Amino acid sequence: MTENAPETTALQAAAEQVRQQLGLAAYDAAAVQQLDHFIAVQRAELPAQSPDREGVVTALGCFLGQCLVSTYRGEWAAGADGSTGVGLANRLFFNPFYLVNQQLTKGPGASVAAFFKSVPQRLVAAGGVRKQWIS
Repeated sequence: MTENAPETTALQAAAEQVRQQLGLAAYDAAAVQQLDHFIAVQRAELPAQSPDREGVVTALGCFLGQCLVSTYRGEWAAGADGSTGVGLANRLFFNPFYLVNQQLTKGPGASVAAFFKSVPQRLVAAGGVRKQWIS
């Protein structure tokens, strides 16, 4: 997906709605920490059978995805299986909707904040970190 593709624009617009509704200043680690807390609260109020769950997962997944894009210089992309997610360093692909759904289902053991914090190590392991200096 290109940055100006209609799909990307829709994902970004949904992320912006969540950012505004949750009163968050940016798409960063602090916002993901707040998102994690919000998901924990919603978990108690949003059972798996709820007709609202899919919409909540979609909205919150858009926000988490945009945080990945903004913080780790990722891009919205289509996965090999056709799913929508975020590509990082041309080596990694994460599905933020799956991650949100996992935390809603499994609780703190599937924390989106813990995942988000692990991304730099994942980039290093994937060889995706480049020198920021000239040697």
